[in-house]
Amino acid sequence: MNLADSEIVSGILDREGYRICTDIREADAVFLNTCAVRDNAEQRIYGRLANLKPLKSERSHMIVGILGCMAERLRKSLIEDQNLVDIVCGPDEYRNLPMLIDDAFDGEKGVRVQLSRVETYDDITPLRTEGISAWIAVMRGCDKFCTFCVVPFTRGRERSRGIRNIVHEIERLVGRGFREVTLLGQNVNSYRDGDHDFADLLREVAAVDPSLRVRFTTSHPQDMSDKLIETVAAHDNICKYIHLPVQSGSDRILELMNRTYTADHYLGLVEKIRRAIPGVALSTDVIAGFPTETEEDHRMTLELMDRVKFDGAFMFKYSPRENTRAYKMGDDVPDDIKGRRLQEIINMQRDISYQINRKLIGSMQTILLEGPSKRSEKEWMGRTDTNKTVIIANDEYAAGEYVRVHVTSATSATLFGTAAPITESLSAA
Repeated sequence: MNLADSEIVSGILDREGYRICTDIREADAVFLNTCAVRDNAEQRIYGRLANLKPLKSERSHMIVGILGCMAERLRKSLIEDQNLVDIVCGPDEYRNLPMLIDDAFDGEKGVRVQLSRVETYDDITPLRTEGISAWIAVMRGCDKFCTFCVVPFTRGRERSRGIRNIVHEIERLVGRGFREVTLLGQNVNSYRDGDHDFADLLREVAAVDPSLRVRFTTSHPQDMSDKLIETVAAHDNICKYIHLPVQSGSDRILELMNRTYTADHYLGLVEKIRRAIPGVALSTDVIAGFPTETEEDHRMTLELMDRVKFDGAFMFKYSPRENTRAYKMGDDVPDDIKGRRLQEIINMQRDISYQINRKLIGSMQTILLEGPSKRSEKEWMGRTDTNKTVIIANDEYAAGEYVRVHVTSATSATLFGTAAPITESLSAA
């Protein structure tokens, strides 16, 4: 979501004549787009600001701005305590950046963090570099108010973009050679445009081009409808990969989190998804050490993970966030216990992912090549429909090609194989 927001900001500034620098030492303005979901993300920003301080001293005219969720949450301390910060701009105020920049060059610090119930930037064309994959924000904000989550306070309430504008944006991307889009929302299942819901949007996007891969994130289990599941199953180019955060396997903790479902409801939903979409891959989010979590609650989470057998998971220690209801519950699980529980969750997920990936050895998979692997330019990296990373030898392929791969080995995170190019459409492959 921050990547998509950065592209919106770049689009707004590009219209005003500003250009992106490739060398920070040549920049007249530097913006840090921030996240406030976990404390670690905020601490990294303070580290970045410390790194910018010598550069700011050398280039006294250079302005520094903080954008996004952290800007809204910590606007006072960022301006008063961080002397090198000139602009603090929340996620619904990006249209005001040109004005704030002008004021900052005149020596006036600026703060704009008002949240909106209507802003979607639907008329803004994001400034994207050339590539094969694009992030498309289809809605903003969230109405769920999970007790651990600061998003409703930093990104505001839910509002959706128009379905026609989204489709037109994707048509333009396809025309530029993009081969994959990911539809983004804090809870995409809540998307509404008049009588159209998220399943309708998915169907419209899938129809743009049968060779375009369509992904989406994130889904709230309470709002995963039968219609949405059937839509994913019915379209070959909607990826058979669903990110479905569970957070905990304990009904008591889920209630304290205000997740509005039980572990049994979640397990029933998983069964329904797998029955309708054979071979679907599921990933999730898990929080270790939520306030009052006991060893029994933790054991229930491990048991749910063992039953579902997720393909992957984002796993974190609970991080208290001011303004949330959970913050008032007190952070009563000692950090060493949080760490131990998190490690047990990580170990279990690593074992499950390895076993799932091992079963794919000997299979044929279709991947979309994204570019050279991080390890070596002699290798290419691509992903399967089910979002698994695959490494193959570099035989002069090009990014954006679909390639059939014979899987020869696997780790918990990566598949390896040998490849041959394909020419059929994605649906045929």
